[in-house]
Amino acid sequence: MMKNSIFYFLLIITLLGTGTSVYSQSFIGGQIDNYSGVHSVLMNPANVAGSKMKLDVNLFSTSAFLGSDYLNIDLSDIQSFRDGFDFDSDVSTTPNNQNNFFGNIDILGPSFQLNIGDYNSIAISTRVRTFFNLHNLGGELYEVASSGDVSDNFSISMENVSGIIHAWGEIGGTYGRILIDEEKQRLKAGVTLKYLFGAGGVYGSSGQLSAQFDSQVNSLTTGGNLNYGYTSGFDSEDISYSDIQSGFGADFGVVYEIFDVSDGPYQSSYKLKLGASVTDIGSINYAGTYKARYDMNATIDATEFENKDLDEVLNDNYSGTESTEDLKLGLPTAIQLFADYHIRNKFYVSAQGAISMKKGNEIPVSNIINAFTVTPRFEAKWISVYSPVSLRQYDSSIAWGVGLRAGPVMVGSGSILTNLISNKSRSTDLYVGLKVPLYKRNS
Repeated sequence: MMKNSIFYFLLIITLLGTGTSVYSQSFIGGQIDNYSGVHSVLMNPANVAGSKMKLDVNLFSTSAFLGSDYLNIDLSDIQSFRDGFDFDSDVSTTPNNQNNFFGNIDILGPSFQLNIGDYNSIAISTRVRTFFNLHNLGGELYEVASSGDVSDNFSISMENVSGIIHAWGEIGGTYGRILIDEEKQRLKAGVTLKYLFGAGGVYGSSGQLSAQFDSQVNSLTTGGNLNYGYTSGFDSEDISYSDIQSGFGADFGVVYEIFDVSDGPYQSSYKLKLGASVTDIGSINYAGTYKARYDMNATIDATEFENKDLDEVLNDNYSGTESTEDLKLGLPTAIQLFADYHIRNKFYVSAQGAISMKKGNEIPVSNIINAFTVTPRFEAKWISVYSPVSLRQYDSSIAWGVGLRAGPVMVGSGSILTNLISNKSRSTDLYVGLKVPLYKRNS
């Protein structure tokens, strides 16, 4: 199951790399726009209050964010890229004892934001989300487990190995209110309460895990223990919402705006906006979850991985104990911070930080990667152009992208420019959206 899950993740990366392709790592750069409407609520529910939108209806939007410090994707040779993406030549690897894989797909379905007076606003959102995290897995062990095709000997020792795939849907109700509205300042607060319906997940963890590979006899010797489990009926290659489990979640946020009265008493924009929120508080309860604990002290033939999935390899070669129990899968709780400065006229620059409140060794729970993003932008009622520059956890280089909102259409990426000019891109993201915006007359 976990092996197939990793292949599923890498397939998505490959498709993204060929051009078919979060601020919880979703819609990067686009959520800070004052005309982004319901998308800004995903980052901070207080953004719904005092919005420049009279009504904003999202028809369909999707965002994907994927990466790894094991894979380096080379899309810098445009001519070669046009001839087709070749996984062997366009992807290089940097295996170490603690490689990390991560990603999320966020689909925002029919949703809307509405002002109900000068001080109160509401929003209703529907989302489908999938998170993937794999932490501290030796890259060379991954190569053996994913293909069985390794030519060099290796010996690695890993600590706090963990992995999870979790898919769920949300129906959220948001309420925001302006608490203070004065000439020089404005304070807003908001909350989103979510009903969660989970499709399920698969997870694994090990406090200590060792592996030695002998290429001459193609044998793999492992040591330690492995905890492994999955929710009832979950299949990462064919995620179904036919047997959903419920849970509850919440987002909380505040936004503080400072106005420059020298611009006149009726200025249409703040000079500085500051925001803080905690997103994705909550979990989903799954009944009848399969759980196994394996003793990994054994030597096996590495060709076992060529025709078997992880379930079969474990059951055929390792002793263990099995049980069925209830399980909570936690949401990727995070702190979201931002500051947005109005430079002049229609030009702004923002700084955003996303900090995970969950650690990789908290099993089983999804988590975002920590990131810091600076985004200069041109913002007008019917069009915005922005170019986010990010520092991302597990990535030694800077991610640079570009985005556009043109009336009902939004499209962008926080890394597309880096992906095209660098031969060592370790993360990639892309989003597209279609909405029906209705702006305030004097916004």
